Amino acid sequence: MKNRLEQLRKERGIRQEELASALEVSRQTIGSLEKGRYNPSIVLAFKIARYFQMSIEDIFIYEEELK
Repeated sequence: MKNRLEQLRKERGIRQEELASALEVSRQTIGSLEKGRYNPSIVLAFKIARYFQMSIEDIFIYEEELK
């Protein structure tokens, strides 16, 4: 799953530490999300969407694997 978290955060001039504090997670969690190494829980995805006042689908892009 891809996401636009880093882009949205930088557009708004928010540091990783600030976002992490607002979402009650570690800065490392934000970094891992931005680099695509970690997929958020549904609760965290909702918190992120609410923080940016966007829908989850506007932030997180699910790409199905074709077999």
